[in-house]
Amino acid sequence: MLLESFKITGSAVGQIFILGAIGYLLIKKNILGQEGLDALSRLVVEIILPILIFYQLVKNFSFSAFRDWWIFPLISIAITAAGLLLGFLFSGFIKGKQQRLQFLNLVGFQNSGFLPLALVAAILPDDKMQTMFIYLFLFLLGFNLLMFSLGVYLITFSRQKKFELGSLWSPPVVATIFTLIFIFFGLERFVPQVVLRPLNMIGQCLIPLSIFVVGGNLAQIKLTRIDKVPMFLMLVAKLVILPALGLWLILRLRLPELLGLLILIELAMPPATMLSVITSHYKKQDLLVSQGIFIGHLFGLLSIPIFLSLYFAMNVIK
Repeated sequence: MLLESFKITGSAVGQIFILGAIGYLLIKKNILGQEGLDALSRLVVEIILPILIFYQLVKNFSFSAFRDWWIFPLISIAITAAGLLLGFLFSGFIKGKQQRLQFLNLVGFQNSGFLPLALVAAILPDDKMQTMFIYLFLFLLGFNLLMFSLGVYLITFSRQKKFELGSLWSPPVVATIFTLIFIFFGLERFVPQVVLRPLNMIGQCLIPLSIFVVGGNLAQIKLTRIDKVPMFLMLVAKLVILPALGLWLILRLRLPELLGLLILIELAMPPATMLSVITSHYKKQDLLVSQGIFIGHLFGLLSIPIFLSLYFAMNVIK
């Protein structure tokens, strides 16, 4: 089971590295300049991601079928809060205010979409896979609200910039709230397939384009100059302590199999690739984000299969 988990994780993360390498080469070969990279990041944050949120909720969610839907956004908030708390405890060892804030984001926000979906599709039978997909979509409601409000605030924070309520209304957050209201009034029934199909095609562009931006940002930093202390602390906090505590809690509370698997997968994920997109979009200096994403995903090739294999070995999945 351990070897199988390594193969599954390696395949999923390998796709991310291939896409990132393309973005890296686009910058290194001067095929894509800084203005093009900025435009690409804006396209991802303001257009493609909101479209994907709308499509996924319209197609996969209803209040009647998922009466306990509100639990999953709360779980997302709890996981993010746990990450931020642990990051705060470790941040005292980080020098520099902006470095500490970016460190908090790296520990607090995980790759909660693409990699978990790929893992779920690979390790579960079809019936459980479909249910887990819905769980993940609902989980992402809370995650997106926090990522594009608190996450953006931490990235853009400065003494000169006060918190503004309007900063909460980023395009992904607006799309999430709008679509929930849209579904509540039953309006999703009137959206024809001729509209949904192109929305789906646009949404499918999110992962490759967002990782192109990650690769482009990696090409602009010196990977030979790794901030060793922040990276080591990030790996320990995010990819060792958080999933270990999560696995203990799941077993202690004897959570349902799919719920436990959802929590463990999210806790074991490396830092969110979208953090690099946000950093680029808001034109902030990338001090730790890109290297944290790169090193986190590399280390995840080892840590994720270990925790999933422990989960399976303890007969959580029947």
